[in-house]
Amino acid sequence: MSILTDKDRMEQEKRIKDRMSRIRYKLIVISGKGGVGKTTVSINLAYGLAERGHRVGVLDVDIHGPNTPKMLGIEGSKVAFSEHGIEPIEVLPNLKAVSLALFAQVEEGPIIWRGPLKMGIIKQLLADVNWGDMDYLIVDSPPGTGDEPLSVCQLIPSINGAIIVTTPQDVAILDSRKSVQFAQKLSVPVVGIIENMSGFDCPHCGQKIDLFGTGGGAKAAQDLKVPFLGRIPIEPDIVKLSDSGEPFVHHRKDTDTGKIVADIIDRIIAHMRESVPEEKSVEDVAESKERAD
Repeated sequence: MSILTDKDRMEQEKRIKDRMSRIRYKLIVISGKGGVGKTTVSINLAYGLAERGHRVGVLDVDIHGPNTPKMLGIEGSKVAFSEHGIEPIEVLPNLKAVSLALFAQVEEGPIIWRGPLKMGIIKQLLADVNWGDMDYLIVDSPPGTGDEPLSVCQLIPSINGAIIVTTPQDVAILDSRKSVQFAQKLSVPVVGIIENMSGFDCPHCGQKIDLFGTGGGAKAAQDLKVPFLGRIPIEPDIVKLSDSGEPFVHHRKDTDTGKIVADIIDRIIAHMRESVPEEKSVEDVAESKERAD
């Protein structure tokens, strides 16, 4: 990646501002630790929003573990470049995705990059991906509160919220508290906490088994005075479908877990409508920008 001049940097920042102004709701999904199902939640959230008629983009900034293409069924696809910038991959007519794994020059194997290089890559994605007019941008961040989520929160103008994914174990809850505090320190509104892998319904006897405990996410939300969005139980089909690139929220929408995920999506939609004024549509914003130019 070449070193940018001051002029290049200013132009890049303007492109970020212009592109993000055409997206109504910009949300980052974060977790305090790995292995809590953050990417799975991100994908099902994005797919569920799209199935409700919203225009949705998924930006995967998990540079060291970009798994969204596999879960969306677009693994092996490669982004194209046009006069308008980087063209995202179309998953559905109203659902598009970009991940580092979708670039032809990215080879398999570990990516060993330091913070400044990672921040530069994220800046370039924010500045150059041609999302067009969108209702939601879902940013799937790597676990923790390191360079990538910090860069996203600092670089996206008026980012609308953070969704924190946790599991019921004490260590995960402790880290989710750090995620909430991380968002609050950066003045990013917390949309809420999702407790994933919360209990397991035995398919043989029907008994509910709390493998990792339950209720910790709700308690963390209560203690930190942020919304609690819901509990998603352990569901083997989520793993199977994710591995085959078939979002659970679409293929198992009539199951109990599918309805739980749908309720969480509805709560997020309601929260965003209440917290972000809707005086202007993204089309109105774009038209205002064209008149100003």
